[in-house]
Amino acid sequence: MKRTATLACAVLTTTTLLSGSAQAMPAPVKPNPWDKRVHCTATDPDGRKIVTRMGNSAFGWKHFTYRHNIRVCKILTAAIKGKVDHNDHHGRLEYDGVAIRTGSRPQQVRFKVIVQYSRYTKDKKYDAGKGQKIGVINAYCRNQPNNKCPAWMNK
Repeated sequence: MKRTATLACAVLTTTTLLSGSAQAMPAPVKPNPWDKRVHCTATDPDGRKIVTRMGNSAFGWKHFTYRHNIRVCKILTAAIKGKVDHNDHHGRLEYDGVAIRTGSRPQQVRFKVIVQYSRYTKDKKYDAGKGQKIGVINAYCRNQPNNKCPAWMNK
């Protein structure tokens, strides 16, 4: 009996020491999920091909469609076909646009389209792939409540 208890104690001690020194393998780092499919394409006056990717809730079509009520590509294309209004020379381009509604209740709405014209986002979390650009990351109306565009712009 004494022998069995001594042997069990030795096995338990050895097992404890060995299991404490072994390190668990770290989980592989998963890239941030985002949809790279292209939803819209436009070319600016300088010949840049600007894509709008589906994206995710952080940026791209899935971001601004719901948050800022931009549901048609022609809004983005209208701004991108104009000149670059702000260029930080690190891949971020901003295009300003104006939408005008005529009729009995005329209205003018200023909007902005922000483009990341580089392979990676500024924070390096997202990669468009070799030879690709991230594209439109955000679009919104400037002089509207919550930067939400009016419904008439989507017609």
